Amino acid sequence: MKKILVLCTGNSCRSQIAHGYLKQFAGDRAEIYSAGVETHGVNPRAIATMKADGVDISNHTSNNVSEYAGVDFDLIITVCDNAKERCPVFPSKAQKFHHNFPDPAKATGSEEQITAEFARVRQMIKEYCASFVKEQL
Repeated sequence: MKKILVLCTGNSCRSQIAHGYLKQFAGDRAEIYSAGVETHGVNPRAIATMKADGVDISNHTSNNVSEYAGVDFDLIITVCDNAKERCPVFPSKAQKFHHNFPDPAKATGSEEQITAEFARVRQMIKEYCASFVKEQL
């Protein structure tokens, strides 16, 4: 079973969404972790946007990457440029992947516009995760 780490800045939105989809798509073929170079708590809008697509991430926690220093990851995915630049070096054979997704937590406007931005980013991450699982697992 492969161990996959999804890394973002605050482990609140993008990495949490990716964690949920990777877990769904990979099933028992991978153990999924997510973390941030900081911890900001799981964004309630991320939980809501995933629930709207039938994926429950309400029990996820926001973790700092240092908590996983002893885990020998096979694959590490950074989902924002900031995390890629600040990603600590893991003494492992982990293969690294990167895709910079927009941060839906920075969306502004009406409630409908913010919800739409979360859904738009969620769809981008969902498609990436589906392809990632097909190609890497």
